[in-house]
Amino acid sequence: MSTLSFLLAPFVASLILTGIHAYLGVHVVERGVVFVDLSLAQIAALGSTIAVLYGFDPHGPGSYWTSLAFTFLGALVFSTIRAQAARIPRRPEPRIPLRPTPSLSLLCA
Repeated sequence: MSTLSFLLAPFVASLILTGIHAYLGVHVVERGVVFVDLSLAQIAALGSTIAVLYGFDPHGPGSYWTSLAFTFLGALVFSTIRAQAARIPRRPEPRIPLRPTPSLSLLCA
């Protein structure tokens, strides 16, 4: 088997994935939800830190459920903020938790 025939399938797969990511990326930017996933990840990390602070095993179910509860609470806050879009500008709203959550995690640790 030659090198080119061996690399043909991964090359075609990379072209397909590039097209899919470009298509989905355009829709994400149009909807304005670029930083929501990063914010929810930071909130989940804060939940894990607080769970460890309260004595849960970092890899146990208590830490998982606490992190999940924090994530759901953050999603609830984001959905409430989206409903009141007239009072709060749309662009900076997902970035609001990106600053204090790592600081809070460091303070708790």
